[in-house]
Amino acid sequence: MKSAEPGSPREQPPPRKPTVRLWLLLAITVLLVIFLFAPALLTSRQRQSENLSYTDFSARVDAGQVRSVSVDNKGAVEGKLTDGRAFTSRIPTALNTSDLAQRMQARRVKITATRTGGSPWGGLLLWLLPLVLIGGFLLWTSRRMAGRASGLGAFSRSKAKVIEAERPTTKFADVAGYQGVKQEISESVDFLRAPGRYAMAGARPPRGVIMIGPPGTGKTLLARAVAGEAEVSFLSVTGASFVEMFVGVGASRVRDLFTEARKRAPSIVFIDEIDAIGGKRGSVLPGGGHEEREQTLNQLLAEMDGFDQESGIVVLAATNRPDTLDPALLRPGRFDRQVVVPLPTQSERAEILSVHAQGKRFDTGADLDRMARATPGFSGADLANLLNEAAINAARDGRVTITGDDLDTARDRIMLGRRDAANALLPDERRSVAVHESGHAILAALCEHADPVTKVTILPAGLSLGSTEQLPEVERHLYSHAYLTDLLTIRLAGRAAELLVFGQASTGSASDLVDATQVATRMVREFGLSAALGPVGYAPDGQDGLGTIAAAPSPYSPTTQRLIDKEVSRLLRDAEARAVEQLRTHRAALDRLVALLMTEESVDGSAVIAILRDEEPQERT
Repeated sequence: MKSAEPGSPREQPPPRKPTVRLWLLLAITVLLVIFLFAPALLTSRQRQSENLSYTDFSARVDAGQVRSVSVDNKGAVEGKLTDGRAFTSRIPTALNTSDLAQRMQARRVKITATRTGGSPWGGLLLWLLPLVLIGGFLLWTSRRMAGRASGLGAFSRSKAKVIEAERPTTKFADVAGYQGVKQEISESVDFLRAPGRYAMAGARPPRGVIMIGPPGTGKTLLARAVAGEAEVSFLSVTGASFVEMFVGVGASRVRDLFTEARKRAPSIVFIDEIDAIGGKRGSVLPGGGHEEREQTLNQLLAEMDGFDQESGIVVLAATNRPDTLDPALLRPGRFDRQVVVPLPTQSERAEILSVHAQGKRFDTGADLDRMARATPGFSGADLANLLNEAAINAARDGRVTITGDDLDTARDRIMLGRRDAANALLPDERRSVAVHESGHAILAALCEHADPVTKVTILPAGLSLGSTEQLPEVERHLYSHAYLTDLLTIRLAGRAAELLVFGQASTGSASDLVDATQVATRMVREFGLSAALGPVGYAPDGQDGLGTIAAAPSPYSPTTQRLIDKEVSRLLRDAEARAVEQLRTHRAALDRLVALLMTEESVDGSAVIAILRDEEPQERT
C-alpha cells in the first residue's frame, strides 16, 4: 500500500559552525605567544647590539666613531657607529653631560632625545593582559565542559519527531484500500477534534490503538495519514529508540515523551515497532527478559494509566509481532483497540497498483487488473517493488513505456528469481523440465475446480528450472474439498508426467512434494477432511493470525500422529495415481505440449487449451 510520496516535517537548518569561538581561541593563542616570547625577542635584539660603557662611549665620541645616538630622559643611549654597527650605553644622570653634548656636536653626531613612561596605564595593561587572557581561556573551557555535561543528559531525552498540524502530508484519501482500518483509526482522530460529540453519548475516547499486520502492509503509512488528517500535534518515535546501553534511559525517555505530549495536547503519540520495548516480561521470547526493556515497558504502562480521559492524548502503535507483546500492554484501558491490517485483497491490490502507477507510462497491453489477480499474497510494499522492477526492465531495454511483458517479468523475478540465460540446461534436463511442466499444465486445464493456467515456461529463474502459472479468476476466501483435491493432483502432476514418460521421477519434484505435503497435512489435521481421523482439527502450534509460529508441545498423542501421517500419505498417493491416470488418457496432448515447449520455451494458457481441444474427445474428471 502506498500513497503519494509522504512528506516529512520541515528540516531545521543545520547549526551554524562556531566560527566566532574558533577565531577567539586563535586570537587568545596568538596573544599568549606574543606575551611569552616578546621579552625573549627584545633580549635577543639587545644581544645583537654592542653594549658600551660610558667611558668607551665617550672615547668613541672623541675618536669620531659615533654617527648617531638616541638618548631618553633616563640616560639610556642607543646609537650607531660610523662602521654601521649598533651599540647601547647609559649616561650617568648624576654627572654633568653638557661637555659630552658639546663634544658630540663638534663631531657632528646626530642626537635624538626621547621620553619613556609617559602614561601609567601602559604598565597596568601590561600586567593585566596575561590575567585577562588566562581568565578568558578558563571561562571558555568551563563552558565547553558544561556543554558536554548537558550532552550526556540528552541521553534521557525522547527522540520523538514532532509533526505539527499546520504541515499535513499524507491523507487517508492517498492510502489505497483498507476502508475498515481507516474508519477505526479515524475515529480516534475524531475524538480529538470533536470530543463533545462523543461525550454527549457517554463515550470515552480510546487510550490507545495498536495496528497489527504482516510487514509491508502500510501500518506506518496509515500513521502518517493520521498525522495528515489530524489537526493536532503528532509525535512519532520508534520502539528501538527507547533502549540504550545505559540502564534507566528508556524509562526516562518514555516520561519525557508523554510530558511533551501533555504540553502539546491534544496530540497523538505514534510508537512504531512497539515490540522492541513491549515484549513479554520474564520470558525467553525475543523482546523479553531484558532488564532495561522491562523497566521501559513498566514506565510505558504507568504513563498510559497515568493520563486521564480529558488529557487529549491518543497513543497509536504498530507491530508485526503481536505474539511477543506483553498481555498487560494489550488489555483494555491501555490499547483499547487492536486493528488488524491484513494483506490486501484483489480489489485493494488493484487500487494500490493504480496509486503506484502514477508518474509511469504503460502500454495498452499492460493490464493492472490482471496483475492484481496474479499477485495474491502480495503486500503493498511488494506491489510497489513489482512496478519498480517493471520500470527498471523497461529502462534496461531503452524504453520509457512499461509493457505487459515487463510486468510479467517483474512478477517472475519477485516470485521465482532472476532469469539467467547463462544457466543453460543439458538437452536431457531440458526435456525433463518440459515433461514436468507439461504435466502441471495439462492437469491444471483438466481439473474442474482448479484456477486457469495462464503461462508455461521451461526457462530457469532463480532456483526454479521452469514454472506453470495459474491465475485465479476471483479472490477466494473458502476452499472446498474438491478444490483442495484438484490442487494436490496438480502439484503431483509434474512427478506423474515424469513417471509416465521416463518410468522414473527426478529431483525436480522436491518443491512440489513439500507444497503438496503441507496442503495434505492441513486437510487432515486442521480442516477435518479425513474420514479416518474424523471432524477433528488441531491448529498449528502457537500460530497467530499472521502466520507466526512458536514452539509448543504437540496437542495430540503419538498414536494420532501416526494416523495423521498415514492419512497424509494416502491423500498424496491418491492424487498421484489420479494424475498418472489423467495424463495416460491425454498422452497425445502431453506429447504435443512437450514438443511445443521444446521449441518455443514459453507458451500461454490458450495454447494448452487449444492442444486439449484438438485431441480426440476423452472423458475428463
